[in-house]
Amino acid sequence: MTVMLQTHGLAKTFTLHLRGGLGIPVLSNVDLSVSAGECVVLSGPSGAGKTTLIRSLYGNYRAESGQILIRHRGETIDIASADPRTILAVRKETLGYVSQFLRVVPRVAAIDIVAEQARTGDGREQARALLVRLNIPERLHAIPPATFSGGEQQRINLARGFIRNQPILLLDEPTASLDAENRAVVIDMVRDAKASGTAIVAICHDADVRDAIADRLFTMTPCQEAA
Repeated sequence: MTVMLQTHGLAKTFTLHLRGGLGIPVLSNVDLSVSAGECVVLSGPSGAGKTTLIRSLYGNYRAESGQILIRHRGETIDIASADPRTILAVRKETLGYVSQFLRVVPRVAAIDIVAEQARTGDGREQARALLVRLNIPERLHAIPPATFSGGEQQRINLARGFIRNQPILLLDEPTASLDAENRAVVIDMVRDAKASGTAIVAICHDADVRDAIADRLFTMTPCQEAA
């Protein structure tokens, strides 16, 4: 299978300037590989750097050293050293990210928030179908999601991520605020994405969800020493 995402020797240290420049190592020598159609779930205790790794893969955090290689337009792009314009292009076409929290422009209808992320075809129809699949009642589609429950907002976020059908998808606790019925829907969506060839990296603390979607686990352990 085609390898879509790889890291080599990835390292990240956070510097606490209010503590005299104390360095807190979070990632050290991370080597990860994810192929098309595969879901790799990051495993390890709190503080092991799972969310830091996800955000580094997306380019939100700059790596201290190492490589983050993304298959983009038939070429290999190193997110760790790419310029901001290239990172934005990779995000637009290739690399999707679903965080735990919905951050969108206020006063925009839920269906439009999702539809604006569509890459092809009738965005509103695709958005409507996803919202219905995620059990968002049609009466809420025209309402801005600021007043929605946490679970409803998370499902809007999931719809925004999945509507893009990108080759690589990063999921940070995609079912954290969902009940059993909606967790099952997300499991089916992940399985469908894998079947279409999407490479997925996920964080899942819910053992049932993890076991249902993971092709394999990538175990992480906390870095021990401050620099």
